[in-house]
Amino acid sequence: MEEQFILRVPPSIAERIDKLLSENPSSSEDKSLDLSFTEDGRTGTFVIGNDHFPAALLDLPGIVESYKTYDDNVLIKTADIGQMIMVREDGDNPPDGVEYRHGLTPPMRDARRRRFRREPDLNPELVQRVEKDLVNIMAGGTAENVDILYINCLTKFSDTFMHEESNY
Repeated sequence: MEEQFILRVPPSIAERIDKLLSENPSSSEDKSLDLSFTEDGRTGTFVIGNDHFPAALLDLPGIVESYKTYDDNVLIKTADIGQMIMVREDGDNPPDGVEYRHGLTPPMRDARRRRFRREPDLNPELVQRVEKDLVNIMAGGTAENVDILYINCLTKFSDTFMHEESNY
């Protein structure tokens, strides 16, 4: 599989990139593209020509599959994309956190909150105790600190059933 990422840029920067890629590089005023990250690996700088723009590496709320074709009939999966590099203008606010709240398309707006269930708030001690009890039960033992309530339902049922039959 190939290594791929999504580069999201503002429209003004997109026009400059499109012009750089479609024209002869020697005739373009923007002759270079560069992307460099700081030591944290999440923030960086995108350079086009002599202009510097802040960039951030963000996790997407879901996986995006990428495909290509050689004959316009058969699609071949080339990558699973889970991150996006977002370039912004100097005055724009930086993104909150390392995860992008929204997907790539309008239906995925606020996808994490609307489509995926929340992780339950569990007490770690309770989880460890239940795990230990399950291991004991699987080994043929019993669970510790458990109250067992035994009700003889068959006796109650047979008494009720016999009483009703005698009324006929």
